[in-house]
Amino acid sequence: MSSATLSSSTAVVSRNLPQKLVIASRESRLALWQAEHVRAALQQYYPACDVSILGMTTRGDQILDRTLSKVGGKGLFVKELEFAMDEGRADLAVHSLKDVPMELPEGFALTAVMEREDPRDALVSSAYASLDEMPAGTVVGTSSLRREAALRSRYPQLVIKPLRGNLDTRLGKLDRGEYGAIILAAAGLKRLGLGERIRALIPIDVSLPAAGQGALGIEILANRPELAQWLAPLNHQPTALAVSAERAVSRMLGGSCQVPLAAHARWEGDQLKLDAFVALPDGTRAIRAAASGPAVDLAAAEALGQACARDLLAQGAEAILAALADSGDPAGSQAPA
Repeated sequence: MSSATLSSSTAVVSRNLPQKLVIASRESRLALWQAEHVRAALQQYYPACDVSILGMTTRGDQILDRTLSKVGGKGLFVKELEFAMDEGRADLAVHSLKDVPMELPEGFALTAVMEREDPRDALVSSAYASLDEMPAGTVVGTSSLRREAALRSRYPQLVIKPLRGNLDTRLGKLDRGEYGAIILAAAGLKRLGLGERIRALIPIDVSLPAAGQGALGIEILANRPELAQWLAPLNHQPTALAVSAERAVSRMLGGSCQVPLAAHARWEGDQLKLDAFVALPDGTRAIRAAASGPAVDLAAAEALGQACARDLLAQGAEAILAALADSGDPAGSQAPA
């Protein structure tokens, strides 16, 4: 190949690679860590690309005196980021996948899921090393109806109170003595180098994780196929398949901040093992289901999740969902850390 041909070929390749990308992110410390993590990965694959972060404050970050179910749900944490993409101010948004609504607005797509961190819930406390040693009346803070239902079912002697705010805000409330312990996602603590704050990792048979917990999702406009191609190397297929199954459960059951719902998938060899539950917030009734299969692609993973959801419905989950709808606004809410 002549030098002229080589130069021409190189120019074509260069034009086909991203030259500038803007990542939309919430401005919490954890959200910015996640955006920086994606930025570093992109720069590893595309060293000539200028990758920047557009920090934003969402309505979900601003409204801290009401539960999410009263003001619009988890979507409040992603809408402003979607507006930035729609207006051309950002190319992609990075989310904690557990906080992404199961149905994205028309015109948007989850294009990559990065390798999952520890999906478990974590006990954080200065006074207690485990849930089992807490005396009756101990106040435990959580942002999640899912966690609340699990705790009330297994530890009815504890007092469960809502906990809003980003991760640092929640830790501050604990350190000021407003709670005897709080429950957070282990992934966020580990990502921020705060693993030493974890007194215990709660087993998944005690507190089954939320769908997508521990995984990062990258959202783009659906009409950007070239961007989807550039982001493809960041996708971790085993994680993507697992969370696809989990989100399928939640989607079929109308998962939102008003539904105490969990779904967690893990690989055992070539088999994807999926567990799920739906419960009343007071823990008095909970239904569990499980499914497994090879899940060789996204369609198979979603089918596995749908099968698990149908099992929950067959056991009476619809009655729980109806009771939640009739009760109006349940106490507590899910919110990003």
